[in-house]
Amino acid sequence: MTDIMDSDLARRVERLEQVEAIKALKHGYWRACDAKDPKAFRDSFVREGARIDYGRLGAFDDAAPMAEIFARVALHRVDGGHVIFDMHHGAHPEITVTGPGTATGRWTLRFRQVNLIDNTEKLMTGEYDDEYVIEDGRWKMSKCRFTETWAMVRPLPEGTAVTPGEFAAVAE
Repeated sequence: MTDIMDSDLARRVERLEQVEAIKALKHGYWRACDAKDPKAFRDSFVREGARIDYGRLGAFDDAAPMAEIFARVALHRVDGGHVIFDMHHGAHPEITVTGPGTATGRWTLRFRQVNLIDNTEKLMTGEYDDEYVIEDGRWKMSKCRFTETWAMVRPLPEGTAVTPGEFAAVAE
């Protein structure tokens, strides 16, 4: 009986560790977005064949084209300074380990963007539906679909000043 309980406990602990590793993956993905880090963004996905559907931003059969778009937008500069500033907050994770090395996840995104080209602020929320696999011993996203729930875009008030943080020096 003790062997069965120990085995059950070990499986439950392993599953919890897998869920925490998947949470760390998704949080790292959002940090990469906010830090303007195309390499970390790309590394969040499987090497080949990631299915990505970001609604209005497009759908892709591999992460490389989306990473190129991300780099173009996130790293865009005017007069030497960044002009797009994002903030991604993920909440309400529902992670299900579906088998050895596979899992699904659902997340709510709270997003804020300051766009100094259009002089606007965007607030948005929506849902991510993901699939994860273990590749080279690490969890990666193999499918990522974002469905926008609602968004609001408003002009920045006159005189708004945006002060870039330290990440801007790293994101060269």
